[in-house]
Amino acid sequence: MKNFNLKKFKAVFFDMDGVITDSMPYHFISWFEVLKKYNVRVAPTTIFEMEGAKWEKVIKLAFKESGKTLPKKLAVKIRFEREKIFDAYFKRFIFDGIEEFVLFLKRQGLFVGVVTGSSKTEAAKMLPKKLYKLFDTITAGDMVKKGKPFPDSYLLAAKNLNVCPAQCLVIENAPYGITAAKAAKMKCFAIATTLPKIFLQQADEIFNTHKDLYKYFKTH
Repeated sequence: MKNFNLKKFKAVFFDMDGVITDSMPYHFISWFEVLKKYNVRVAPTTIFEMEGAKWEKVIKLAFKESGKTLPKKLAVKIRFEREKIFDAYFKRFIFDGIEEFVLFLKRQGLFVGVVTGSSKTEAAKMLPKKLYKLFDTITAGDMVKKGKPFPDSYLLAAKNLNVCPAQCLVIENAPYGITAAKAAKMKCFAIATTLPKIFLQQADEIFNTHKDLYKYFKTH
């Protein structure tokens, strides 16, 4: 991003899945397993592209793409079945250097937050307590009516910190999250952890790895 200056910002918001936690493979496996029971197939790219969306939207799209009708009460059942499968598979993997990076940002006088499509309960479960406590705000998918790609969750995070959206920088890894950040009038950096760069073109800057991201912040 041209003329990048960290001092122009007051807050940095992290997406959780795929940015802080290497959890997207587990999300795909759990969606694949539960939908298979209903003869609905879903591709990894579909789940990765829709990361951050509310669970209802994921289920509706999966059924639609499979040419099947979704009974009203079935969606809620699928949601809870999916969560049980995810819990059974999930192993916590935090990307290297995240805690150090968060501490670096806080030393610069910045607020640091998490904005995730996962629920508040899931966020508390997936993030180590020490890391969880470092964040100034946690905005989860069950705290807003509209999830990503709508800007609601990012706008709520800015409101919680009493910060102007234009003074916020977002770190994402998926198209829905990038769209949400841009709709909130925030700058957005993306990391290609789950999808190739071609899917992330709407971001202001794209990085191959977390190390590249950290280096950029520390040298600009």
